[in-house]
Amino acid sequence: MGRMRADRLLTLLLLLQNRGRMTAPQLAAELEVSVRTVYRDVEALGASGVPVRTERGPQGGFRLVEGYRTRLTGLTDAEAGSLVLAGLPGPAGELGLGAVLASAQLKVEAALPEGLAEQARRVRERFHLDAPAWFRDADPVPYLTVVARAVWERRVLRTRYARWRGEVRREVRPLGLVLKGGIWYLIGLADDAVRTYRVSRFQEVEETGEDFARPAGFDLAAYWTQASRRLEAALRQGTARLRLSPRGRKLLPMQFGAAGARALAEAGPPDADGWVEVELPVESEAVATGDLLRLGVEAEVLGPPGLRQAVAEAVAVLADRYEQDRKFPRNSPPGTC
Repeated sequence: MGRMRADRLLTLLLLLQNRGRMTAPQLAAELEVSVRTVYRDVEALGASGVPVRTERGPQGGFRLVEGYRTRLTGLTDAEAGSLVLAGLPGPAGELGLGAVLASAQLKVEAALPEGLAEQARRVRERFHLDAPAWFRDADPVPYLTVVARAVWERRVLRTRYARWRGEVRREVRPLGLVLKGGIWYLIGLADDAVRTYRVSRFQEVEETGEDFARPAGFDLAAYWTQASRRLEAALRQGTARLRLSPRGRKLLPMQFGAAGARALAEAGPPDADGWVEVELPVESEAVATGDLLRLGVEAEVLGPPGLRQAVAEAVAVLADRYEQDRKFPRNSPPGTC
């Protein structure tokens, strides 16, 4: 309890040093304590020799005497480790490092010369990184903090994991975590092979209490780059030849990301009506059919023949369905034609 309060007093001191005058409610919100506790902590700081000024009135609050700066800004191991997530407050919170990261950032800011500290504050005010993609809820990751702790402490995990082909139970030696497009992945050693797991698909996770040694020379970033390329190559099973309208050219990179942008960059010149032909890497025929239908009337599939036929059949089914609705509206009163 004493260590907890000492950490809180240091955080309070750094808040006043870095941000200037702050009210009791503002400090209470930052420290996640009551206003009454803030007053007690401010009194304790004063008793320890820190020159805290209390200013009354609507514009009042607490501030340090002009010119006072503390150098008690040593980072704990956990705070130092959390700084790699300094630009990702959301993911840091998911990992259980939100409060630790906030404390580390305060200490770093307090240790900077005045000019650099002000520049750091301006950057934080003006730039923010939001990792997840639009229009998609973040995966529920109830076991993320357990997994993260095991990664950090090199602890073996006993897991139950939901794959596409059914569940599997494995002991996993966690080597690292990757955040890609708002989705957390665990890279771990299991059955003598390095594997990639989507954290949200873990159905059970528990520590075995057993430590493990990381493979010598394992490079998380290099592994992820290679694994991503292998996955993309496995997914992209063919190439679709498309004819795109001027609006379709705008939709392609929106719907297909980098692959769509590359296809457009390699396209030939537009015809008299502004349509262009492109070659787009696609997944299996069934997946590609659904993906290409999202382009609507702004695209025509020219090939391969099987994909063109699959899209044509899907369009025919849709046309027939909507034609039936036109003849027999679903909301027609009973007995009407």
